[in-house]
Amino acid sequence: MQAILGIIFHSLGGASSGSWYMPYNLVKKWRWEVYWIIGGLFSWLIMPFIAVLLTTPGWQNILAEADPAVVRTTYILGVLWGVGGLTYGLGIRYLGMSLGNSVLLGITSLVGSLGLPVLRNVGNLAEVLPAGDSFTDMLGTSSGQVILFGILVLMIGIVFCGKAGLMKDKDLLGQKEGVNTEFKLTVGLIIAGISGILSAFFSFGIDAGKQMGEAVREIAVANNLSFVSNGTYLFENNIIFLVILWGGLTTNLIWSVALILKNKTGGDLIDSSTPLLKNYLFCALAGTTWFLQFFFYGMGETKIGNGASSWILHMSTIILTANFWGFYRKEWAGVSSKTRTTIFLGIGLILLSIIIMGIAKSDFLN
Repeated sequence: MQAILGIIFHSLGGASSGSWYMPYNLVKKWRWEVYWIIGGLFSWLIMPFIAVLLTTPGWQNILAEADPAVVRTTYILGVLWGVGGLTYGLGIRYLGMSLGNSVLLGITSLVGSLGLPVLRNVGNLAEVLPAGDSFTDMLGTSSGQVILFGILVLMIGIVFCGKAGLMKDKDLLGQKEGVNTEFKLTVGLIIAGISGILSAFFSFGIDAGKQMGEAVREIAVANNLSFVSNGTYLFENNIIFLVILWGGLTTNLIWSVALILKNKTGGDLIDSSTPLLKNYLFCALAGTTWFLQFFFYGMGETKIGNGASSWILHMSTIILTANFWGFYRKEWAGVSSKTRTTIFLGIGLILLSIIIMGIAKSDFLN
């Protein structure tokens, strides 16, 4: 039952993450850097603070008493993840919702799920890395082997999605890209690669900040709070997200403000010739929806555990949702039937990987 709840929470988080960019498409006459930072303030500052305020007992004392090295490392990983988040927006801009998310999140899935286990097998790194299974440990258990198989299936699915993108580029050669007039395959793939690697640092940040989450759990269990189950507290990760997202805010705020000053686009914020109220509301909706991905991820992680299975489930459901929106926005209109078959096959393999991950964490293998 815990595994099923975990899959549901991760699916809700993935659906939120796969959908959050859609409101930005409704923002009118604002330049990218303007709507990006307005939405970002909700994603990385306002909503995380509200979540901690409502769900995290004693959060101020926990931050004050936590090991400074833990807080600092978690924040730095958030800064690096922020670079990935920043380039994520650019990757989607050039590749579109469907292809962009498939390629970018496929890379993130691989790095985020296997990065730490592989590094724990390298020299003495295990002593300085957050505790957890090494790649060798995963190979030695049935659940670990199934997780690795699920990752393999996912990556094959991503290869098919990438192949479909190349076929799409060829099909539409010399034509307008429909809804995505900025489609640039080569530039988009380079940006997606950079973003995919750095975006995985969010998973590393969760591991680094575990001390803070454990402190929240102890308080919640000791006071018999609601949402405590099997020795875990459903919202214990929100304080970790708060610190990681401070790092993400730092990166994106510096870059966006620099672009606004360079391009002299700050006037968009008060330009009465634009639908100001709607623009602010759509940015707030995008930012809030974005944050919900990790709000639900944190809930799912308490049921399944932070590791390859949680991260891969989260990433896979994002890819599926983003592809749904990609088809809804007719990003694959005008392509050949062979191209459509290829993208459907890739999505099908991604869905299969989710099922495999669920089996890996079920009682069936334990």
